[in-house]
Amino acid sequence: MRLLDPARLVTDLPTRDDLDTAARNAWALTFGGGVSPAHRTPSVLLRSGPHRDLYRFGPEPETEMRPILMVPPLAVPASCYDLRPGQSLAAELVERGHAPYQLDYGTMTADDRHLGFEAWFDGIVPDAVRYISDRHAGAAVDLVGWSLGGTISLLTAAAHADLPIRSVTAIGTPIDYTRIPVISPLRVIGRYTTERPLTALTRVLGGLPAPVVQAAYRVTAPHRELLKPWFVARNLTNTESLARMEAIDRFMAEMPGYPARIFHQMCSRLILGNDLATGQFHIRDRTVDLANISVPVLGIGGTTDVIAPAAAVEPITGLLTGSPYVRFESVPGSHLGLVAGPEARETTWAILDEFLGRTTAESVDLPETTVPDGARCPDDESAVAVVRS
Repeated sequence: MRLLDPARLVTDLPTRDDLDTAARNAWALTFGGGVSPAHRTPSVLLRSGPHRDLYRFGPEPETEMRPILMVPPLAVPASCYDLRPGQSLAAELVERGHAPYQLDYGTMTADDRHLGFEAWFDGIVPDAVRYISDRHAGAAVDLVGWSLGGTISLLTAAAHADLPIRSVTAIGTPIDYTRIPVISPLRVIGRYTTERPLTALTRVLGGLPAPVVQAAYRVTAPHRELLKPWFVARNLTNTESLARMEAIDRFMAEMPGYPARIFHQMCSRLILGNDLATGQFHIRDRTVDLANISVPVLGIGGTTDVIAPAAAVEPITGLLTGSPYVRFESVPGSHLGLVAGPEARETTWAILDEFLGRTTAESVDLPETTVPDGARCPDDESAVAVVRS
């Protein structure tokens, strides 16, 4: 029989400071404004327009500073790149001496039902790229996109080879939708019914309403919702853990909806048609070929991401035949955690920084040890590099 250690029982008892912290946090969560109010990295609105507000983070940049445009996904608040202190890609880029910019699409209404992917990769993003390039004396702009923001960035680079784009980074951006287990039931249903049952609601309402988007995102992590009361109880003395929970809750509560047309395209062309895995995105009487991308590309997938598993992201290495350098990395992290998790600084952000360091305005600094197309790097089993001369 194992006896309890009296000394350990004493050390495990909460201190007076612990009790005070727990009481303050319990009050803040229940009756107050939260344990950590929203805090954003200083930014300036450079210009505004329908679904195309453009912000610059940090102080007014020098002309020679590297311009980077962060492209948000649809149906996600722009705060994905500036979640909270310590979990802000925007702040990290400022700290590293870059000139980060970000688009903010705002909310979507039934009046936006006609907007499809082409509104972004033919209009909103190219317009922002040209504007930023002009501010930097014609310098090329790096595109960084998370989730569908990566999809938009890739399509922009593929559809507009004349744009001043230096590189594209796609974080948690699925390429092969057959490798996403969570949507397998939708693909099975769609095989017999097409996308119509999936898009029926959007045809009536003009889009997918924000509450439906928010609920769908929560369903991808049911354990988080079910265990949340237990998590709060266990962490009442851990203000930092509660602040991270609050930031995610705030982020999900701010999710807007999808316009009807773009949701229809997601269902028909991405989920059911699996266009990106073929390297060609079909839209009306037009085809956007990913092989037309002629700049370096970085893809990053999360090993614990259920929305865009690393296996669904990795096929990017075999499709971009026009790019001089395509690199894929898998790192620990959930979908949001990839870009804004507490460990992102040591994983995603560090990889991005190294990638940006290899791509200059004049050339691409290729790794000293290259590998055959699609082969795994010998010193890193989580990485795949494709180098073309």
